[in-house]
Amino acid sequence: MCATVAFAFLWLRSAQSTAVVLLIHPLSSKSAASVYKTCASSGSGLGKRYLVTGAAGFIGFHASVQLRSRGDVVVGLDNFNDYYPVSLKRARAQVLASKGVPVVDLDLNDQEALQELFRLCSFTHVLHFAAQAGVRYAARNPFAYVQSNIAASVALMEAMRLQKPMPVLVYASSSSVYGLSKRFPFTEDDRVDQPASLYAATKRSLELLSHTYFNIYKMSVTGLRFFTVYGPWGRPDMSVMSFARNIVDGKPIRVFQGPNNTELARDFTYVGDIVNGVLAALDTAPPSADPKSPPSYRLFNLGNTQVHTVSEMVETLQDLMGMKALVKYQPLGATGDVLRTNANITAAHEALGYTPQTNLREGLQEFVKWYFDYYGSDGKKRPADEVGYVPD
Repeated sequence: MCATVAFAFLWLRSAQSTAVVLLIHPLSSKSAASVYKTCASSGSGLGKRYLVTGAAGFIGFHASVQLRSRGDVVVGLDNFNDYYPVSLKRARAQVLASKGVPVVDLDLNDQEALQELFRLCSFTHVLHFAAQAGVRYAARNPFAYVQSNIAASVALMEAMRLQKPMPVLVYASSSSVYGLSKRFPFTEDDRVDQPASLYAATKRSLELLSHTYFNIYKMSVTGLRFFTVYGPWGRPDMSVMSFARNIVDGKPIRVFQGPNNTELARDFTYVGDIVNGVLAALDTAPPSADPKSPPSYRLFNLGNTQVHTVSEMVETLQDLMGMKALVKYQPLGATGDVLRTNANITAAHEALGYTPQTNLREGLQEFVKWYFDYYGSDGKKRPADEVGYVPD
């Protein structure tokens, strides 16, 4: 047993008689030692320790990198599910490990493992990005969303409220909560009681559940409603990444249309701008359960504000890739997709200083650079689990 593991073991044993079992299962001794070593470091010297759930996911990865780059202590968590090819998540986790961010393989619904993690490290902030993503996939696997987006979030907030001092919570919501709203741009005080998809309903549920923890336990809570995030290391089930793959392979791109051939339009937002807003939310959040500083419950839109049709995005993407896209238009089915998203970011600008800097062409250019770096000069050097992958 290495010295770090032995030290963690002794530290745990003083707190709980079942430490031997907990250290080996559900967390491995390697994971426990890595978490303990990371949390024992001084980081930036400010005493802040960040837990990032969904750290091997797209936005969680970028947020973890940015936090670590400024010297913060960061521990990642991910269950590495196979909703999309796991190799990409493992690759992100390897990058994080090389930067000093351990990513624990853990499902938030495993309450024993989660409690063990919080005993190993007294987190000051929790950045909650772990979720079952995707609007269309919910139509054929609804229970995955209830388990991952609702039950897992409650398990996390329970672990948080039991820690003293209680951490600050910043979590990912979604523009999908605006559902069938016809008021543009979307504003935080708009009605959000008409979700168009199960995914949206679970994200709105998280907003409501987190408010109860703010109200009852005085947890400091900030929810961030993301608008169509894209960029390097993106999700292969989302349009930018899946379209790039089809362009490389010479396969048709499906572009959905609404009634009367209405084009779908999105407030495409570059991941770098999103992460700037995330870090600003963390840095401005008051502490939880502090009698000297009352906690807050905040909700912010994080978008770009410039709306583009999907066809406009495809035209820009094919131009930057130097390849021709084969576009196939088809009617939008009853999957829960909405026709248009558009963010009003006034509140985020005033409270967080959030000001997106990256236009669609600039952001897609960064994505294309990464794509050919990761998948080779021809874009076809893919891990085995990505060969033949077709998103919903």
